Amino acid sequence: MEIFLVRALQLMLALSILVLIHEFGHFLFAKIFKVKVDKFYLFFDWKFSLFKWKPKNSDTEFGIGWIPLGGYCKIAGMIDESMDKEQMQKPAEPWEYRSKPAWQRLFIIIGGVMFNLILAILIYAMVLFTWGDSHTDLHSMKNGFVFNETAKNIGFRNGDMIVKMDGANVHKLYHDKVRATNVFREICNASKVTVMRDGKEVVITIPDSLGLLNMNKPKIFMHERILPVIDSVEANSAAYMAGVTKGDKIITLDGKDIDSWTDFRNIIADLKKEGKQTFDITVMRDSLVNLTATVDTSFILGVMPAMNDYPEIHNDYGFFASFPAGVLFGLDVLRGYVSDFQYVFTSDGAKSVGMFGSIGSLFPATWDWHEFWLMTAFLSIILAFMNILPVPALDGGHALFLVAEIVTGKQPSDKFLERAQMVGMLILLGLFVLATYNDLMKFIF
Repeated sequence: MEIFLVRALQLMLALSILVLIHEFGHFLFAKIFKVKVDKFYLFFDWKFSLFKWKPKNSDTEFGIGWIPLGGYCKIAGMIDESMDKEQMQKPAEPWEYRSKPAWQRLFIIIGGVMFNLILAILIYAMVLFTWGDSHTDLHSMKNGFVFNETAKNIGFRNGDMIVKMDGANVHKLYHDKVRATNVFREICNASKVTVMRDGKEVVITIPDSLGLLNMNKPKIFMHERILPVIDSVEANSAAYMAGVTKGDKIITLDGKDIDSWTDFRNIIADLKKEGKQTFDITVMRDSLVNLTATVDTSFILGVMPAMNDYPEIHNDYGFFASFPAGVLFGLDVLRGYVSDFQYVFTSDGAKSVGMFGSIGSLFPATWDWHEFWLMTAFLSIILAFMNILPVPALDGGHALFLVAEIVTGKQPSDKFLERAQMVGMLILLGLFVLATYNDLMKFIF
């Protein structure tokens, strides 16, 4: 329950920031071009609001609604989600959106997207300024990786160390959650991946059919290989009673070969399923030693592995240097998300569409400001990209019509815009239902 609350609070705070910044982008450009803004709300206020305030000599009512599904900026003379047909039937006023030139209306429309992108870049810049940036050099990962069956069918082998993609050296394995998947994306986009295996370079051809979604099935495509060398043994544990000591390298467990700590965990899981509580362990000290262990019903052996001690490469940024670095960070994340968006139109991609449950799970289980801001910036980029899609009811749909108006010199009729808005809202409602259904299925199963 505590983990749920921590993630829920992070999600609510992040979305509140993103919605306010997005709507402020619309609000600011509306004010710049002297367009009246009737309402500026965080969350939706159907029937009533939790809070509202209208400053003296202001046309705008500011407030907080009770439905936490976003927010809105109601701009006078614009066909939007409010579907205020009564206002649109009156003669156009000079302070209305519809009375302004198309280029001004375009800036008002894309203002939200612009501000979300700016916010993401500023967050990344300040994250780099505050915490710096860390990664591990792939060439230093001498123990290589453990691969799933999909990777092995392509030609990868446990222990392979990735050194090149399409002939170019690759180095960075990022530690942050946002860019940790970059290496998977790079493998998908590469034609050939070069690995170091037994001291020799081996070139693996990547099939065009490998995609970011199917590469991680049934398990993650690859993860760091940790050797089955014991770092510590818990006192009075099953391993301690069996005679396992620090520095032992596990060779076999229940007669099965052990190459990595992943093998160890998998075999323990199999033994638990079988209910086999006594099994043999072969370890290497100065020579092979055969031991027998007996575990209780928890199937905890009581050992911890010696973790890889790869050097961490850390970069610190000064205040001014953090801004161009933040731009590059944001562009890197945006390129990755745009590249991944193609999978939404596949059956597996449709199943991956999620709502608050899926988004909330992206946040850490404990409050971590570094991860919180990285995830908030990531969601800001997603919000910007999704909003600029040319779908009616989204900013991108409005922008598309405005660009067409600028090119042709003809403004679409209010009836056409009303119908387009309705179609767009139905599409968004369908996506909302799909995302909520997927979240419920994940929760149930």
